Amino acid sequence: MDKPVLTVFGRHESEKIIERSRFIAFSAHAESEGEARAFLSEIRKKHSLATHCCYAFVADKSGNLQRFSDDGEPQGTAGMPILEVIRNKGLYETAVAVVRYFGGVKLGAGGLVRAYSSSAAENLAGADIRSLEMCTEMEIAADYPSADAVRKFISSHPCSLLSCDYGQKVRFLLEVKKSEADGFEAALVDYLNGRAEISRKGEHYGAFRL
Repeated sequence: MDKPVLTVFGRHESEKIIERSRFIAFSAHAESEGEARAFLSEIRKKHSLATHCCYAFVADKSGNLQRFSDDGEPQGTAGMPILEVIRNKGLYETAVAVVRYFGGVKLGAGGLVRAYSSSAAENLAGADIRSLEMCTEMEIAADYPSADAVRKFISSHPCSLLSCDYGQKVRFLLEVKKSEADGFEAALVDYLNGRAEISRKGEHYGAFRL
């Protein structure tokens, strides 16, 4: 699946008070159900005295792995509204948990839906959202006299340097968006006039800022 998808990158926490109830929302990147549940377990442990810990996650790049929980709130008032926020924002590999400390005022079904959905939406509005795109890994092996030219090319073109190894030759390992790999390689060959060996090492998803 090469289509770019949006995801939360890293973690984000936000908080709001609604009718004296404290709602704390957390979001995180989760590439599997195991990662999502580990994140949720961590939140539950940290907030063991909370009245509820409701959540939803989409833990794959296709949108097929979706789970949610109302955690004791009336059915349909917490987990599903959180999941709908994730879906509406077009996010994948994303988990959101909203912890509630009850403040003594009942919100009613409609109030709960608004509280949980707004908590999730406000959290994701402040989260680091990135585009996951298929990348090609390239290794550039250059003699030491040509290494500075390679560095200059890398710094002026859209790519990410992953590592640089100094041995008999200087080996640069970098990632380029798959859609741009052919053009990048052709430009590099032309720039260096054949003074470097270029090989492709595989493909993986990389996270790019929007």
